[in-house]
Amino acid sequence: MTEKLIRLPALLIAIVCHEFAHGYVAYKLGDNTAKNRGRLTLNPLKHLDPIGFLLLFTLGFGWAKPVPINPLYFKDRKLGTILVSIAGPLTNFALAILTALLITLLKINNNLILSFVLPIFWYNIALGVFNLIPLPPLDGSKILASLLPNKYEYLFYKYEKYLYIILIVLIMTDTINVILHPLIGVIFNFILNLVSILT
Repeated sequence: MTEKLIRLPALLIAIVCHEFAHGYVAYKLGDNTAKNRGRLTLNPLKHLDPIGFLLLFTLGFGWAKPVPINPLYFKDRKLGTILVSIAGPLTNFALAILTALLITLLKINNNLILSFVLPIFWYNIALGVFNLIPLPPLDGSKILASLLPNKYEYLFYKYEKYLYIILIVLIMTDTINVILHPLIGVIFNFILNLVSILT
């Protein structure tokens, strides 16, 4: 339990920045929905779903309150949806890169400090990768749907409730880790290589 409490700030950083990024990009694209509902903030209480966060904290899988978005405000609905959807995962990856740079440049080797900082690196990679899976309600599903022709986009959203079931089964059978671990490894190696180039 102590280890999980130490990791709590890192988890909050990853979740809150992810959700804020969605709202901020939507706002910059002309959608004030998130701002009007008080979600354009870094206040964790505005983004956390109590049950979803408890499950995420204890079991490793959960959810936050989805940031309300209205694609009809975008000049290009499909492009706007893609940009807003990908903003969360890209923000997570950016935070992971910044964390790795910080550890490297400051030559942090104190175990106590690393116990707080390293989880920021790992949580952001994991959250970013997980949300790119193209199954609802994850960001990847909205990206995929927006890339489809209108006819197939309509069918995707029409039957998305059945795709929810696939995600639940993947999580409950722990098959999700078979998908996530190799992808996390790819991002991990990419970031390490990038940091080595930058430093």
